[in-house]
Amino acid sequence: MKIKNIDHFVITTENLEKCLDFYVGVLGMEHVVKEGRHGLYFGTQKINIHTRPAEFLPAAKYPTYGSLDFCFIVEGKLEDTIKELEEKGIPIEVGIVPKNGACGRMRSVYVRDPDFNLVEFSEYYLPSR
Repeated sequence: MKIKNIDHFVITTENLEKCLDFYVGVLGMEHVVKEGRHGLYFGTQKINIHTRPAEFLPAAKYPTYGSLDFCFIVEGKLEDTIKELEEKGIPIEVGIVPKNGACGRMRSVYVRDPDFNLVEFSEYYLPSR
């Protein structure tokens, strides 16, 4: 088996309105409701939103608020992303730090979403593993 890419992942939120304010209002994702299910679209990726643990089955065995840690690759300079986050009132958890991503060396900054998931924003600077 060879895995090609990630299609979507699921977050569980305690407060749908605050969740949408962050992912749609701050990050600019598109919110779509299909058959009563909430999805956040960006590029060719999607985040499904559950408004309570195990809202739809099958589900993770222990879904809980604030248990995720994930990374988005940004377009442009990371400093511009930080400026935009700060302008929108999003506190920076950890400033620019060097990291190793799936495609090589990158720089990252971290924030928390309304459910306290750790959200990483990164830019690559040496695209090789």
